Amino acid sequence: MKFASVRIVTRDLDGLIEFYQRLSGIEAARPADGFAELRFEGATLAISSERLIELFNVGAATAAANRSAILEFEVEDVDAVFERMNASGTNIVMATTLMPWGNRSLLLRDPDGNLVNVFSRPRR
Repeated sequence: MKFASVRIVTRDLDGLIEFYQRLSGIEAARPADGFAELRFEGATLAISSERLIELFNVGAATAAANRSAILEFEVEDVDAVFERMNASGTNIVMATTLMPWGNRSLLLRDPDGNLVNVFSRPRR
């Protein structure tokens, strides 16, 4: 089995795509109307309009209703990500902090309220 992707369902497709493009520096592919993918090394972040859920899977997902999952991204320089995202007005939940296990971690909320952890591992 291969873990392929995580999909976020949203009412603001363009806003969420723009957030994750700014965060990652990766251009989203848009293989279908109402759907986009940001293809990272090892996995894909898919973003779907709530309209697609209503058309094909009515009731299966509700946009902007998550309060249990955390999307996590490992980066080389978490402080640079903090500066870029803070300058754009992103909701910063926790500024860059050294965690007890050695990671430097930054917590953000995307435009739909999903929690995003951006972290750098300790240099060895």
